[in-house]
Amino acid sequence: MGLFTEIFSWWGGNTWSNRIYTALRGRYVGTDGEGNRYYVQSRGVGPLDVPRRWVIYANLAEASKIPPEWHGWMHYTVDTPPTEEKYTARPWQKPHRENTTGTPEAWRPSGSILGTGKRPAATGDYQAWKPE
Repeated sequence: MGLFTEIFSWWGGNTWSNRIYTALRGRYVGTDGEGNRYYVQSRGVGPLDVPRRWVIYANLAEASKIPPEWHGWMHYTVDTPPTEEKYTARPWQKPHRENTTGTPEAWRPSGSILGTGKRPAATGDYQAWKPE
């Protein structure tokens, strides 16, 4: 992210106020494969009586870019961050894919008007309503 974006845009993720807050109150925990950096509150506790945890995204702030190994730690499901333990992904876990909603790669079920354009064949169990 450029300096201009960091100063004037909050939607990009890391702003100057976020950088100052992290420098004063954060303790670095680790980095994931995408380059996102994770922090925990260095002293005191947050409103839930536990230290706050937050992420500074490498690019645009997109919550779905947090990988599974860090997701559990971020949401207080596990107390140990992946940097302090050996994490192995389950066989059913897939690599991250960006949200494709609104793009040509979006999933379109059969019968969708945005799909292939062909309706499934009617089964004969439908009768159109006719006003009387």
